[in-house]
Amino acid sequence: MVILGLCVAMSPFTYVLTPPSVFFFSRGLSASNHRNREDSWFKSLFVRKVDPRKDAHSHLLTKNEESNLYKIQFHNVKPECLDAYNQLCEETLPSIHNDKYYPCELVGTWNTWYGEQDQAVHMWRYRGGYPALTEVMSKLRQNKEFMKYREERGKMLLSRRNQLLLEFSFWNEPIPRKGPNIYELRSYQLRPGTMIEWGNYWARAIGYRQHNSEAVGGFFSQIGNLYMVHHLWAYKDLEAREATRNAAWQHEGWDEVVYYTVPLIQHMDSRIMIPMKASPLQ
Repeated sequence: MVILGLCVAMSPFTYVLTPPSVFFFSRGLSASNHRNREDSWFKSLFVRKVDPRKDAHSHLLTKNEESNLYKIQFHNVKPECLDAYNQLCEETLPSIHNDKYYPCELVGTWNTWYGEQDQAVHMWRYRGGYPALTEVMSKLRQNKEFMKYREERGKMLLSRRNQLLLEFSFWNEPIPRKGPNIYELRSYQLRPGTMIEWGNYWARAIGYRQHNSEAVGGFFSQIGNLYMVHHLWAYKDLEAREATRNAAWQHEGWDEVVYYTVPLIQHMDSRIMIPMKASPLQ
């Protein structure tokens, strides 16, 4: 016997589960709170398929792919060089940020406090997308001061890596803020093919986490580790972080978001970071 099901079009982010010999099932932003969790867990074992469409997923998730491109850099510094590295960055990076000749902005620059030790994290914004990035990289190669900075920096590093990111449409755009604050960078490696579903749930979930202005920015990777999501949060201190995160569980619907997004994650990581003196995010 063949069992037929009905697929209902709900939104550009709608997912359809199509395991063999079961009813088709739609999941969107309006998921009901009384859904049978055991049944949903069983269905989550099957591969999720995105409704066929011609749009790239990045077009559906971001504000405007042509407007803002972000680069995040992770520098693992030799422990004995960390102070000298920080001073070198504080002397060089603001000059690029403040120079209108370069179509880029320093969003934030931090040292990891808890997480990977002796690490620096830098985030840049390129208004104008990939053309702006290409322009900046070309100009910096002609900048003797910057090339000297790179040479000195190279002597202090154990390793470095970067990613190019776009911002989720439903997150705030990160803007300078006064401190003192600590920052948490939560990084999620998602299962391939689940980015739209992640966006479905977090488009609703972000509303539960904006009451104390702790939400700074949300990004997903375009180049580097793919299907990678970064959420950036700001807190007064670790006690405020704990209180804010605990308070989220008092909002109806937050538990459902956590329940249905955890199966999408392959790996997750959390860094608590302290801003450098030159960081616009303090």
